[in-house]
Amino acid sequence: MSIRQEKVSSLLKREMSDILQQQNKAIMPGKLLSVTVVRVSPDLSFAKFFVSIFPSTTAKDDLELLRAHSSTLRFELGKRVGKQLRIVPEIAFFVDDSADYAERINELLK
Repeated sequence: MSIRQEKVSSLLKREMSDILQQQNKAIMPGKLLSVTVVRVSPDLSFAKFFVSIFPSTTAKDDLELLRAHSSTLRFELGKRVGKQLRIVPEIAFFVDDSADYAERINELLK
């Protein structure tokens, strides 16, 4: 990944985390959302957001709800990073289940 991609990725992660924190009550009340990783395409036109959802019992349904709000979230992101980026990237959300995976490994080791 290039330095520019890393900088844009960091910017998008910071801003999307802030947006999700502010709008969490409207989108998913009672859930804790955190952006763990952002991967940006080489031309900066597409960004994959990996989101950790707690509690993760209904993560798939929560992900669909988050995807339904993606246009609103992209609009908010555009208002924040519009001066720094020429093109606001298309966004896609994915569940980051690495914490659940690590917990499962710990349980198996015990």
